Amino acid sequence: MNKTNQIEMTRLLALGSLAGLIVLGLAWEMWLAPIRPGGSLLALKVLPLCIPLAGIMKNRMYTYRWVSLMVWLYFTEGATRAWSDRVPGNYLAMLEVALCLALFTACALHVRIRLKNAPRPAAAAESATP
Repeated sequence: MNKTNQIEMTRLLALGSLAGLIVLGLAWEMWLAPIRPGGSLLALKVLPLCIPLAGIMKNRMYTYRWVSLMVWLYFTEGATRAWSDRVPGNYLAMLEVALCLALFTACALHVRIRLKNAPRPAAAAESATP
C-alpha cells in the first residue's frame, strides 16, 4: 500500500471515529441513556469534538496532533462510566472507549506516516551529507 493510500485511510478512520463520537455523545445524552429523563445538558460535551472536523477534512497535521491529546478526556469519561454506569450506559461507554482508541490510533498513524514521508529541509539535508 503506498503512502497516499495510507494517509487517506488514516484520515477516513479519524474522520469516521470523530463523527461516531459526536453522534454517540448526542444520542447517549439525549435519547439512549440520559442522566435525566428527556436529556441533559451533558450533551454539550460533544461541542469540542466539532471543532477539529474542518481540520481533519482539510488534512491539517496540527489538528491530528492536538486531537490525539484531546481524545484522552473522552476516553477517561468512557472508562469511568463503563465501570460506574448501569446497562445500557455502560455499554455505550465501552463503545465510546473503542471510538476513542480508534481516533487516537488513526491520528498517531497519520502523523507518523506523514512525517516519515515528508521531504527533509534543505539545510538539514546538506549538513547530513559527508
